[in-house]
Amino acid sequence: MNTLRGAFTALITPMKEDGVVDYDGFRRLINFQIEGGIDGLVPLGTTGESPTLEEDEEEKLIRIAVTEVKGRVPLIIGTGSNATTAAVRYTKRAKDLGADAALVVTPYYNKPNDQGLIRHFETVAEAGEGLPIIVYNIASRTGRNISAGLMERLAQIPAIIGVKESSGDINQMGDIISGCKRRAVGKPFTVLSGDDACTLPLLALGGDGVISVIANLFPGKVAALVKAGLTGTVEEARRLHYELLPFTKAAFIETNPIPIKAAMTWAGLPGGPARLPLGPLALSSEAPLRAAIASVEHA
Repeated sequence: MNTLRGAFTALITPMKEDGVVDYDGFRRLINFQIEGGIDGLVPLGTTGESPTLEEDEEEKLIRIAVTEVKGRVPLIIGTGSNATTAAVRYTKRAKDLGADAALVVTPYYNKPNDQGLIRHFETVAEAGEGLPIIVYNIASRTGRNISAGLMERLAQIPAIIGVKESSGDINQMGDIISGCKRRAVGKPFTVLSGDDACTLPLLALGGDGVISVIANLFPGKVAALVKAGLTGTVEEARRLHYELLPFTKAAFIETNPIPIKAAMTWAGLPGGPARLPLGPLALSSEAPLRAAIASVEHA
């Protein structure tokens, strides 16, 4: 697998009320997503609450995902850490268990300099032994932005095949699309939006899709938006963008994945509470979130 295009769901990790992982619910969500028309799945990312999962829980979730997906769509496992040794271990595990690719976030908290960042991704890529790697750039959570110029250097690492770009900076997105597709000589380089609100603008600039939070609840609509954007059906893509926009905003009314897990639970899907240090959805957020969901359902 050398390239990825389409709509990919940043899958939640459903929990029971006591905080135990709902593995049966996780199986159900995987099939809900694939039956809904999503192009790929991304468990164990930020939306999947990977910072609070134990390693044995993560391994079980990966094994379930590989078994349930059965190769029907690409399976991209979050394997990032702020410790290079841990990211290496998680990436090796993902490869050994049958992942199609790894999503590796910029090391957070320690704010590496350029040379440290390059060596981090080189080391992880070498450990993956050919497993395709997608860089996850999200300065709002890591404290470190990967500039377009630095991303061009990372794109030259053979195993790195793309980026989940969550800077929110449309100029940077455009620079990465134009620069990295030129610099990644001899291989495709995919640029996926990491922000649901930026999916359509990124597609208009020549990007390749989205790793989406709101697709947890509306996989079919998000997949349709991306397909329309990729095929040049501009009016349809715009219509779906505005149809989903109220929920796109409401899904981030509090820290992700608190709102999306609440929305999933209300819809009768596996969701449950987020783990501490994330608390429950505030009462004041319930009405706007429910209203946004209803607006999409009744569109």
